[in-house]
Amino acid sequence: MEQVKALLKVALRQQALYIPKLKRPFTHQPVDEENFSFVAELVNLGYLVSEELLYALRMMNVDDRELALDNISEAKGLEKGWTPLIRNWQTPVHVTTADYIVTSFANYFKNSDEVTLPCGHYIPEGTFPLERYNGCPFCATPFEFEKLTLKNQAGKRAILRCWTLDDVHQYYNNLLLSRTPLDATQADSLKILMSFFPLPDVKPAMKETLMLVIDNLVERNDQEKAQVFLTSPNEVLRYLWYKHTGFAQIFAPKTIISRHGKNHQHVRPQSSTAAVARIFSRASLALYYDRKTGRMVAEWLNVMEGPVEKLCEEMHPKRGMWVRFIRALRLSEFSRRTGFEKLRELLDVFYNERYEVYNGQVQHFRLRKEAHTTLKLLQQRPGLFARSLFANMLWFGHEIVLDAFAEVINKVPARLVFTLNMYAEDYFNKGLSRTVKPLGGVARLVTPNKLLQLFSDEELKQMKEGVEELTLKLIKGRFAGVANGNKTIYIDPQLFKMPLSIGDRSDSIQDLPVALQGTRFPVAGDKVRLFMQWGTGLPAQHLDMDLSCTITYDKVVDNCSFSNMYPVGCKHSGDVIHIPDRVGTAEYIDIDLAVLADAGARYVSFTCNAYSNGSMSPNMVIGWMDSENEMTITTAGVAYDPSCVQHQVRIGKGLTKGLVFGVLELASREIIWLEMPFQGQVVGQMNFDMVQALLRKLESKLSVGNMLRMKAAAQELQEVAHPSMADEAYTAVWAKDAAAVTQLFID
Repeated sequence: MEQVKALLKVALRQQALYIPKLKRPFTHQPVDEENFSFVAELVNLGYLVSEELLYALRMMNVDDRELALDNISEAKGLEKGWTPLIRNWQTPVHVTTADYIVTSFANYFKNSDEVTLPCGHYIPEGTFPLERYNGCPFCATPFEFEKLTLKNQAGKRAILRCWTLDDVHQYYNNLLLSRTPLDATQADSLKILMSFFPLPDVKPAMKETLMLVIDNLVERNDQEKAQVFLTSPNEVLRYLWYKHTGFAQIFAPKTIISRHGKNHQHVRPQSSTAAVARIFSRASLALYYDRKTGRMVAEWLNVMEGPVEKLCEEMHPKRGMWVRFIRALRLSEFSRRTGFEKLRELLDVFYNERYEVYNGQVQHFRLRKEAHTTLKLLQQRPGLFARSLFANMLWFGHEIVLDAFAEVINKVPARLVFTLNMYAEDYFNKGLSRTVKPLGGVARLVTPNKLLQLFSDEELKQMKEGVEELTLKLIKGRFAGVANGNKTIYIDPQLFKMPLSIGDRSDSIQDLPVALQGTRFPVAGDKVRLFMQWGTGLPAQHLDMDLSCTITYDKVVDNCSFSNMYPVGCKHSGDVIHIPDRVGTAEYIDIDLAVLADAGARYVSFTCNAYSNGSMSPNMVIGWMDSENEMTITTAGVAYDPSCVQHQVRIGKGLTKGLVFGVLELASREIIWLEMPFQGQVVGQMNFDMVQALLRKLESKLSVGNMLRMKAAAQELQEVAHPSMADEAYTAVWAKDAAAVTQLFID
């Protein structure tokens, strides 16, 4: 039962329904009344079923159907609290600063016999209209709740397909072999699958994925098998760091300490707890290991293949972290034991620094402008060469660098080749800033490389074209080198609006059908409704999360937030500051596209922030709804309808203080899903220039459709108009499995 429930959860993320006993091919049987009743429940939740799934439903027993509905209900949050602070919030409630001042004095001088609200506050007559609130308007604590009743308002629904156990295993393999890092949703799904199925006989393609596998093997006390996968000391360090912090990327501990400190800063200095947060963060990063763990790591390092000097050189970039881990794991003590001779030599060479550092050599000859020697060194590590290609083209000249890179480009992973092709346009533009996200940090705006000013526009154009020509030639050559006996191909038009998943590590979890960053969602109707829900299962406390949006015009910027609830074209449901006990609460924003278009707005950015000290509340749900039909709200102000949800995500445990989770482009009437964390307690601290730079970055990405066109041209496949006519069919449903898409990356 537990396994079926978990696999139903994984399947739903791929817009599918898992049927445990089903095997293909199966005989189509008549659809009975119970099946129609089950499908009707799915329709109310925003789903239709494919023809194959409709006939396969007979293989689901009653318990499995109940589990499926419970799983969808949990993913959609039907049992969560969706009641906002203001009742019928589409009709504005106007309050002034004077109302707060009068209420504050009234509570200070109130009599004991005056009627107070459950929170203890007294609201004098003539201030807040209490009949319009589900809670206290003074402290923003809700205490009246309505059960979720809205459903079936949407005119368009997602179509669920059928998943068998074979589909589960195929998805499992795809995750392990993904040639791009897994996002939070994929990583969570992989953990679920590893808990129920043995590991296939494959090696994970990415280091981040490998950490999940190593962790699973260690938990099963299979350290010897884990040892086979570990081929370098830095992979050991990556595992130790992941196990200690939950982050699969290695970055300096001071980054976490700094992020915690900034997250606890407050716009009112007297409310800031940044210093205390840094102290607790530093304490949480302290290392403590038992002897069993120390011996396990010692054995891993003791059997590492390769010269000791080479292993030490790999350890050098993280030397400070290695010193801490060596001490905490007592590796010096283990190195003195019989049988640990290589570990002893490794620590001796490492501590006495009897090794040459590759990066130091590269930098030494680069600063001396010795192009030939520098490029020869870079050719030894093609991946590093690819990552530093643009900067070296500006430093040494593009012709000599591209010629040297062409000699080793066949050894470069396909994801890096695609990245070079996509970002050359923006990098070699003197007037364009770019967004970057440092390891463990938030999005930042980077000004153009100053060396660009030394070159003419024509020279920069030649650089850009040189990179594009080299990378496209390689990509087409790799596709052409794969034998393919097929003749026709179908490419779904939606794939041309779906960018390749390269360089995007999403930290949020998508429990509903997933979407890649940069995916464009067409808006149905004239209204978009943002929603945010948090606090379910938590005790009553001050936990102030804010939902807001930024409206960008040609010359001005406006916001819709708790401090400006009714700007042109938007309405806010009211700010909740204190969450109720265990129930959870919600905020909404209605966006009227027609009104904003008439006012000349260009973009609307969707944002959420943690106003309370700290990061955003774990398991907070954010997203948006749209519908061809008019979306209503209840008398109590509940405006969430699961059938209208177009996209939603769940915030994982992390360091995010503020997040941009979508941009509405009014000209095209499309919403672009993205995830841009920023360091901001309120929406006003979000820089829209960073959003525009990120949008340019996403737009410059090669789409899945265009990559398939390149494959079709290289392998001489003819495009056809329908998947049933094609030898190879690539649909939008196939592309939802981003790991499967990466299997087209030929290394």
